[in-house]
Amino acid sequence: MMDRPLLVKNLLWRAENVFGRHPIVSCREGAGDNEITYGELTAMVRRYAAVLAELGVVPGTRVGSLAWNTARHLAAYFAVPMLGAVLHTVNQRLPAEHLVHTIARAGDEVLLVDRDLLPIVERIREALPGVRHVVVFGPRPTDPVSGVLYMDELAAGVAEFDAFPELDERAPAGICFTSGTTGMPKGVVYSHRSTVLHALALCVAGGPEVRTDRSYLLATQMSHVNGWGLPHAAALQGARLVLPGPHPAPRDHLRAISTWHPSVLVGSPTVMAMIRDEYEHDPGGYDLSSVRRLWLGGQAPLAAQARWWGERGVEVTNGWGMTEASPTGTFSSVSDSQGRPLPLVEIRVVDPDGRELARDGRTPGELEIRSPWVTGSYLDGQSPESFREGWFRTGDVATISHDGQMAIRDRAKDMIKSGGEWISSIELENHLTQHPCVVEAAVIGVPDERWLERPAAWVVLAGEVTDDELREYVAASYPRYWAPDEFLRVEEIPKTSVGKLDKVAMRRRHAELLTETTR
Repeated sequence: MMDRPLLVKNLLWRAENVFGRHPIVSCREGAGDNEITYGELTAMVRRYAAVLAELGVVPGTRVGSLAWNTARHLAAYFAVPMLGAVLHTVNQRLPAEHLVHTIARAGDEVLLVDRDLLPIVERIREALPGVRHVVVFGPRPTDPVSGVLYMDELAAGVAEFDAFPELDERAPAGICFTSGTTGMPKGVVYSHRSTVLHALALCVAGGPEVRTDRSYLLATQMSHVNGWGLPHAAALQGARLVLPGPHPAPRDHLRAISTWHPSVLVGSPTVMAMIRDEYEHDPGGYDLSSVRRLWLGGQAPLAAQARWWGERGVEVTNGWGMTEASPTGTFSSVSDSQGRPLPLVEIRVVDPDGRELARDGRTPGELEIRSPWVTGSYLDGQSPESFREGWFRTGDVATISHDGQMAIRDRAKDMIKSGGEWISSIELENHLTQHPCVVEAAVIGVPDERWLERPAAWVVLAGEVTDDELREYVAASYPRYWAPDEFLRVEEIPKTSVGKLDKVAMRRRHAELLTETTR
């Protein structure tokens, strides 16, 4: 057999030579929406690669990107790794301290930046002595920033780069950092091999099945875990991508849906809830008729949300994964399960000593995973305790049934142990949001002198309901000791930079409130 390496450039070769006339849409870019073909994208990739080579980017160079979901950012997705360099997709929503940490830790020498995100870079530039060049996507403005380069100006003066090198498939192609919910973000390095295999897995049965005849609104940020791998899988299949552009708000997503008619919406439950709420506010202004599927991830969708979309003929699917898994590990066509592992993914649940537990759908344990696209170590060897005998320890508590169905019961750190009995915060949250007056709920464990720990709920309400009524609602379906002792009514529940419930911030705020009341 031919021993051909699995490289990111193989994905773009198929997009150009098989699907060269298939379109990509980048919304609100420049004067308006911009529709290009995969063939035109490939030409852009070659021009960007030539610019980067002129700037001294060589195999191994780290290149960061602070950019929205646009065709320009998509071109960088391919140009950087095809040169043998490493693309670090920087999450622009991180606090300044985390941005400096991730850019410095990755070793970025060049930053590719959208113009409206340049002020973020300018504020931290002095803390990043390793960054040699800042290149802004787009044309040179009439008021250019000193010390900054502009991609369109640079690209106009170069010939298209064509001689992309043959690389070791295990060479690094990308870097993404975790969201840092329990400390400073940790870096995960993706290889060409892992990227290609993950893209293939997204296209086959048993997963999202990215297909040529479907179009995808990518609402999840391309700065987050390679946009869940969809940009690579879409290139492999020639699928149309609808990229929502800078600072996308729910109305922007709805406009894109009404204009470009994607069949699949890809994003977190939080984003989809915002789209739903905006549509409910103005149901006559938008057209959702093209949408046939939601591809959700990040956290389990709430039952009420799944029901709302289902009533409109939309299939709700749910992928589970994490930065360390590139990110997708399992996929489910039902919204109340994390589903079965993708092909080439192995999962198990274990006790604290690492012994595998029964696959009976009832016995919970720590979820471990291994796959060709699951990291074997963090950047610079951080947190070695997260790896055990070739398995990655996810920190999730889960059950697995005899047929491979996996269900997340909680994060290990979010399980509540009250009087020696375990309480699942996720199950409580999902149940509370089925109450007609509860829009959103989050549950944390708080210290208790008698029971050591008790559940406390944060709730966003859409109607009048008492604490006792909410407790009775919980007790009707769960043991009475599961009912939260207190309900904190808030207008908004804290979220992380990637839209997950920020329980670290919730615990900190709860401790502050407790201190204030005891003064």
